[in-house]
Amino acid sequence: MAEKWNIQLMNKQLLIIFVRNPELGKVKTRLAKTVGNEVALAIYFQLLEKTKEATKDLDLDKVVYYSDEIDPNGIWDSTTYYKALQHGNDLGSKMKNAFKRAFQEGYKEVCLIGSDCLDITPETIQEAFIALKDKRAVIGAAEDGGYYLIGMDEYRPELFDNKAWSTDEVFISTLEDFERLDLSYHELPVLKDVDTEKDLKSWAATFKTNYLAD
Repeated sequence: MAEKWNIQLMNKQLLIIFVRNPELGKVKTRLAKTVGNEVALAIYFQLLEKTKEATKDLDLDKVVYYSDEIDPNGIWDSTTYYKALQHGNDLGSKMKNAFKRAFQEGYKEVCLIGSDCLDITPETIQEAFIALKDKRAVIGAAEDGGYYLIGMDEYRPELFDNKAWSTDEVFISTLEDFERLDLSYHELPVLKDVDTEKDLKSWAATFKTNYLAD
């Protein structure tokens, strides 16, 4: 059994945040194909900041799961966020293990987000946890066919099996799982993930120009 997390159980609610260690050539690789590795990394830093701003004041426990190694410093304040390391062979197994750990720690309502959604807000995350008071699961679809948030009131590993990750089938396949498992669920507003240059808004085009000019 892993060492118990040294964080306070507030309302039995936990937000899991999946991030990649921000390293050149290892983040936003599809975006980097058109804007270059340096610009892709700089944009990913902006997405991390956006995610932090959307989550830092939420009145619930929060844990940041790093892809490669835990950063004791960085933007994630250790007094606000607990830090952990992703474990698994693919995205599904990594999310499955994170949820399993959360429920083992005693949490009753758990949601997971990534760090790619430009439009994520505190209100959207709060809506997800409110939904779990009456529903068994919650999900927020991304425009590309994946999802930017998934949450549940009980550990259900089946939701992460047999998925074609990073394809437009993931959201629909997960809804089918909800139906098959007879789970009541709530759908959040559809938001945009930033994976390619096409996904970027006007702020990113301006940022790219300024960055390349330096």
